[in-house]
Amino acid sequence: MALDPAARALLDLMDELGLPEVGTLSPVETRTAFQALRDPDIVLADVAKAVDKNIEGVPCRIYTPGGDGPFGLLIWYHGGGWVIGSMDETDPVAREMCHRSGCMVVNVDYRLAPEHRFPAGVDDAIAVARWVKEHASELGADPARIAVGGDSAGGNLAAIAAQQVPGLTYQVLVYPSVDMSMTHPSIDENAEGYLLTKHSMLWFRGHYLGDDHGLDYRDPKLSPLFAADDVIAGLPPALVLTAGYDPLRDEGQAYATRLEQAGVAVERVHFPDQIHAFFTLYTAIPAGEEAIDAAMAALAKALAV
Repeated sequence: MALDPAARALLDLMDELGLPEVGTLSPVETRTAFQALRDPDIVLADVAKAVDKNIEGVPCRIYTPGGDGPFGLLIWYHGGGWVIGSMDETDPVAREMCHRSGCMVVNVDYRLAPEHRFPAGVDDAIAVARWVKEHASELGADPARIAVGGDSAGGNLAAIAAQQVPGLTYQVLVYPSVDMSMTHPSIDENAEGYLLTKHSMLWFRGHYLGDDHGLDYRDPKLSPLFAADDVIAGLPPALVLTAGYDPLRDEGQAYATRLEQAGVAVERVHFPDQIHAFFTLYTAIPAGEEAIDAAMAALAKALAV
């Protein structure tokens, strides 16, 4: 299928503006460049309240929908290759998810590399998920209705948290990074020209792990695709969302297959004409709105009383 015209228009606009490709600047410069892309006029979705809270040393923002609790709750880990992104940059989409699902959302500002290399982000993700599961009632949530989710690198952290924290109810995995070995065909097929490139993926991985890390890419805390069979079989149901022009397409689909083969219920949502990051670029790419709606409808159904 041909690339979505809205995605093509956004890519062309980024070229016209001369925005640097990820991997050509330092991490700090890259963060600054992406923060400058935030739309100051974006209309924020209505939520009943949004409160900042430190959870196990990790800054978080907790959104509560209108209505009476206790609510289902989604713990959300933002994307950005474990190097860029923040709670504030994720605020608009976190509000959208809260508003559309009717669930609480915990927006997690986990530590970033290279200042805090692996496993710092993983440790933060697990610590927050474990604390929220144990203290959900204090937040106004139902401890029996707790989900984890994230996009890209955040999908990696969500999948790992689900493997490490027992008793979670659901997973929302949006074009997740689940195999650090970078060997799937879509990485070369979509290596250039579609926002996330193979070069930028190598740049992210290098900063996250360090140049001489000596780590095994099949370590499940790096690549949840390679978790043991019994761990996979014990996971909660999942929505796995992928995009056709995304280097991460094939590994996301491989993870969905691994879950299905282990007997885990999976809802696959595939956008064949989309690029990486379209979910959070919903103000520029209308299909992002559709993706948020699909994911939040699945979440609301999974966490319904």
